[in-house]
Amino acid sequence: QLQLVESGGDSVQAGGSLTLSCSFAGVTYNGCMAWFRRAPEKEREGVATLDSKQRTSYSYSVKGRFTISKDPHKNILYLQMNNLQADDTATYYCAALPDSDLCENLPDFGDWGQGLQVTVSS
Repeated sequence: QLQLVESGGDSVQAGGSLTLSCSFAGVTYNGCMAWFRRAPEKEREGVATLDSKQRTSYSYSVKGRFTISKDPHKNILYLQMNNLQADDTATYYCAALPDSDLCENLPDFGDWGQGLQVTVSS
């Protein structure tokens, strides 16, 4: 089973930037990878996905501000977050499917990190 370890969470002012990292250990990764978040009293939200063909997708709320990417040599998934707003405050999770590009299966079949907190103050 993949081991996912997130880092980079912090508290920032509105308009600021953060980069979240998710490192993988255990096996070579070839499937869909993604970032999710859950804000207090809200449903979990898929933020960004990246598949094995380097195709990306973003939620409407973050499109144009967040960028998902991967360093295949270091086995790290990133989420660059710019122009952060108070509504971005949430616990962020990375998730991955080892060998499938069916990103829609992540919630039920993906491996997940432990989550980290991002707090944006206005």
